[in-house]
Amino acid sequence: MTERGRLIKVILDGESLHRLSALQEADLAQAVKDLQSDNEFAPATQPALQSALHLSIQEGRLVFDVRDLADQPVQVVILALGPFKMLIKDYQMLLDSYANAVAEGREARIQAIDMGRRGLHNEGAELMMERLSGKLEIDFSTARRLFTLVCALHQKL
Repeated sequence: MTERGRLIKVILDGESLHRLSALQEADLAQAVKDLQSDNEFAPATQPALQSALHLSIQEGRLVFDVRDLADQPVQVVILALGPFKMLIKDYQMLLDSYANAVAEGREARIQAIDMGRRGLHNEGAELMMERLSGKLEIDFSTARRLFTLVCALHQKL
């Protein structure tokens, strides 16, 4: 059985991380924690690589800077942010609605919004996998968590 590549460390670069709501911070912290404990992630050319990911948005593009554990560059993948923007906007609106529903104590509304949020995560994950195909090998749950991180990074834009 061959060893699969995985992320050992995730570093997010972006000023927007200072402007997150409490809910967004909790989402972000959970996604990073989940990613570091369970993921499948590797450059397509090095499928068993144990790596660190520096994730950022630069000049309107999503940058996956993959490094080895000695912090040496391995691969940089740059994706246009455009295909993700509508999903990110919808996700932000759902987070705002969720926060309002929690403040109002509307349990049924909270559950409905949470279902919608899961659906958006799934759409974001599918798009992430499609856009990274042939460049980075990731599984579905890793793609979902990466989508959460991209939404957090996108806050300043």
